[in-house]
Amino acid sequence: VVLSAGNVAYVRGIREPSEESWFVFRRGDPLIDPDSERTLAYEAIYLGTAQLTRAGNPATVVLTSAVQEVNAGDKLVAAPPAQAVYYAPHAPSSDLKGRVMKIYNSPGRVGEAGPLQIISVNRGRRDGIEPGHVLALYSLGGTVRDSTRGGAHITLPDERAGLSFVFRVFDRVSYALVMHVTRPISPLDVVRTP
Repeated sequence: VVLSAGNVAYVRGIREPSEESWFVFRRGDPLIDPDSERTLAYEAIYLGTAQLTRAGNPATVVLTSAVQEVNAGDKLVAAPPAQAVYYAPHAPSSDLKGRVMKIYNSPGRVGEAGPLQIISVNRGRRDGIEPGHVLALYSLGGTVRDSTRGGAHITLPDERAGLSFVFRVFDRVSYALVMHVTRPISPLDVVRTP
């Protein structure tokens, strides 16, 4: 059964009947650290909002908005009160270095990001990242064969490619908006303190 805005749904496990507004999510892809190959988090795919109409187990909700279809098994999270967020762009006070894990709306590790696209970064609150940080973007240096030295491999340096602005921070993952680029940004590229 697929639900959309205006449909009624029944929900188990609502322990806070005082919460009336809920966000509806679906578990997304894992965010895997390119350095350690560990799963840092799972993305949550926003599906819409719901309003509690009757408490209980199961509780009754009405979907008040839907940006995608809602299915059995999708999750609800209490909607926090709306609050204005103020960002003051600033460089991190310490020397930070991380990697681009994923480009928003780009499947897996393919695709490129340009201005005003969102990227996920493998550094978060525990690494000193905070909302408002400006991070430099670098294209990952590749390895080439040196034809003048018997075919030895040379690792090229990372090349500065633009700037990003961190707007959402979790414990081990951050999301940043690509502000300016001189070349496309790809998964595995580098973010650093400018």
